Amino acid sequence: MSHRQNRTARRALVAAVAAAALLGTAGALPAAAAGRPAPAVISGHAPALVPESGDWDAAHHRFLLGSLRHGTVSAVGTDGSVHTLVDDPALTEIAGLRIDRARHRVLVTDLDNGLGERSSAATQGKLAGIGAYDLDTGRRIFYTDLAAVAADGGNHLANDIALGPDGTAYVTDSLAPVVYRVTPDGTASVLLRDPRLAPAPGGYGLNGIVHRDGRLVLGKWDDGTLWQVPVRDPAALRQVEVAGGGALLHLDGLLGRPDGSIAGVTNAFVGSGRDASVELRSDDHWRTARLTAVRPSDDPTPTAVVAGPAGSLYRLSGGLAAAYAGHPADTFTLRRV
Repeated sequence: MSHRQNRTARRALVAAVAAAALLGTAGALPAAAAGRPAPAVISGHAPALVPESGDWDAAHHRFLLGSLRHGTVSAVGTDGSVHTLVDDPALTEIAGLRIDRARHRVLVTDLDNGLGERSSAATQGKLAGIGAYDLDTGRRIFYTDLAAVAADGGNHLANDIALGPDGTAYVTDSLAPVVYRVTPDGTASVLLRDPRLAPAPGGYGLNGIVHRDGRLVLGKWDDGTLWQVPVRDPAALRQVEVAGGGALLHLDGLLGRPDGSIAGVTNAFVGSGRDASVELRSDDHWRTARLTAVRPSDDPTPTAVVAGPAGSLYRLSGGLAAAYAGHPADTFTLRRV
């Protein structure tokens, strides 16, 4: 090899190392790590992160978790390493998080529960927003104020997100009986407003949401009820009859599974209910459903089930109860279900 060829090769190597380092700062993992199976228990450590929900980013072989405390999105490796991907000053707290793989972006809900570093008296219990961010860089694509779209001057708290096949996002509001529809360009409208979905006084109502064959399946945290609404006929909202549904009190995050089932978690956040993961199935397009599995949680106050690599499923426990007690933890757990 000539001197010039050696010099060219060295430059190429330096460029490759620099590129790998740059990717590493955004939470991407080296190819060797990407090829290893994920462990059954992933223990993460980051100062007062308090993650509430997440999703699996297969393109970068990492989890993405949203922080209630910092209002950031973190890239989490299967080894538990944590790197910040999104740090947008517009975000106060993040609850719902979904990856839109077709558009190479992550969607998050913005709220103010009084837990965030950016929480304020002006926004607590009033804030509902949705933001979209580039998966590679964390750059903001859009941010939409959903409370302004509701236009009722009441209390609002954007919670969970479901994605339709066309990229339309559907967002639940835990403090109002509202479900929002958000087009891929960020244009929002109220899909549904129904008093049957109102939260109990002083509590939280709508929480988890899943898109299933042109319908939305909604979970209510306060009473554990399940609801179904056709996207094209939201006035046809109806409660789902759930066999064995008494175990769904404090039903939190929901996730649609490839086999047609819905996975979820319940928690004992305020002393009632139980910390567990659950599985629901339906044979009639979610007019009725049956509870087919309840698995007690080894970790306190789980808030979401999170998709993992190779079709796996993880239960997320981010220290919600400790955070509300004023002692946000520096650790979190993803445990395979």
